[in-house]
Amino acid sequence: MSNIFDNRPAVHAEAHKPGGMFAARSTSEWQQLDAAHHLHPFSDMGSLNKQGSRVITRADGVFLWDSEGNKIIDGMAGLWCVNVGYGRKDLADAAYKQICELPFYNTFFKTTHPPVIELSKLLAEVTPAGFEHFFYCNSGSEGNDTVLRVVHQYWAVMGKPAKKHIVSRKNGYHGSTIAGGSLGGMGYMHEQMPLQVPGIVHIDQPYWYGDAGEMSPAEFGLKCARQLEEKILELGADNVAAFIGEPFQGAGGVIFPPESYWPEIQRICRKYDVLLCADEVIGGFGRTGEWFAHQHFGFEPDTMTLAKGLTSGYVPMGAVAIHKRIAEPLIAGGDFNHGLTYSGHPVAAAVAVANIRALRDEGIIDRVRTETGPYFQKALREGLAASPLVGAIDGTGLVAGIQLTEDKASRKRFANGYEIGLKCRDHCFGNNLIMRATGDRMLLSPPLVISRPEIDLLVEKAVKCIGLTAIDLGMA
Repeated sequence: MSNIFDNRPAVHAEAHKPGGMFAARSTSEWQQLDAAHHLHPFSDMGSLNKQGSRVITRADGVFLWDSEGNKIIDGMAGLWCVNVGYGRKDLADAAYKQICELPFYNTFFKTTHPPVIELSKLLAEVTPAGFEHFFYCNSGSEGNDTVLRVVHQYWAVMGKPAKKHIVSRKNGYHGSTIAGGSLGGMGYMHEQMPLQVPGIVHIDQPYWYGDAGEMSPAEFGLKCARQLEEKILELGADNVAAFIGEPFQGAGGVIFPPESYWPEIQRICRKYDVLLCADEVIGGFGRTGEWFAHQHFGFEPDTMTLAKGLTSGYVPMGAVAIHKRIAEPLIAGGDFNHGLTYSGHPVAAAVAVANIRALRDEGIIDRVRTETGPYFQKALREGLAASPLVGAIDGTGLVAGIQLTEDKASRKRFANGYEIGLKCRDHCFGNNLIMRATGDRMLLSPPLVISRPEIDLLVEKAVKCIGLTAIDLGMA
């Protein structure tokens, strides 16, 4: 059987020059300009400017090159998003052709255009049955802002305007806007926000390794899920609009809930007439080997927030998929007073169409489910089985969370786990591997087009970097 990734389309050769279309500069010049003018996301800028940013100049397949010529394997698909890999000429061509034909027009004022129509039709084909309507935005954060608007408008149309509370989870991540940050359960973000959206409450995350004590995974999953029922009863079912959650927690550490968790969450939502909203920004478009991560966990949401893999990160775009049982009352209910200048941007829509067709027609997601995903999970577990530093590995398909632990037998975690994770990440930097640290968990989420030899290289580097971290700690 031929490997469909042996001939991955490449971008124009000009893009392979350091700096590409921009003037050639030395690394230090780029770093100085970056420090002088650019504020980075989620960064201590004083510290970063002293150290100097790593300057990435080009990419192809699953590899990046920096301004010093280092070839780096990208174990995080950019930021969970470059599902079809770097250097796809078909996506670049789709953007170029659309820019030439219709670079922009809005979808306000009774107006539409072919790219957004075709994208909506295609999404209706690849999403689960019942998802037939889509609202477009520019990011996952804006998508979750939109979910709030959809949920509140739906209950107003249904004659239940008191249903306003949204239940989310501690350590969940739903974006960095005021609404997205409020939905998320990360306290360090809340501390820097001038205000939070009212009516949003949080329950515990289903983090078995860290929080379960002596409970079995099944017992712990039910315990966490039933906190939702307790919260609904506390607030009153007539006041609770929705529960939102990532099928697996991405930025929170690739935390996979026990198998008992999501079926119980769904049962509770249906019992109390509470909408079930899945944040599929990270899990969507093939990450688990299914089109959408909730399919892996076996539940049926009312809305899905989409972004990242929607365009494989080639251009910004987000969307909210709305099940017809929610969309039809909204459509019949009059004005939906929400929108963005770039909702359904024609260039983003054209790239999304090319991206989704590639995922579908080239069998990329099928291959993750049947071949590369199982191979990756097996190789990672076998490679790290003997590590005294690795307590557990969560994941499926091409996503994994590696738990660093002080003592494997007792599941004892490091008191300074955040520092241990950053120490491991520094070894990754030094060995040309992108592997993310979230506290005491190391995360991997490579492009879905990664081949077996590339998986071998990725795992080899991950094992080496975790081993070096163990040596630093005197554990090896």
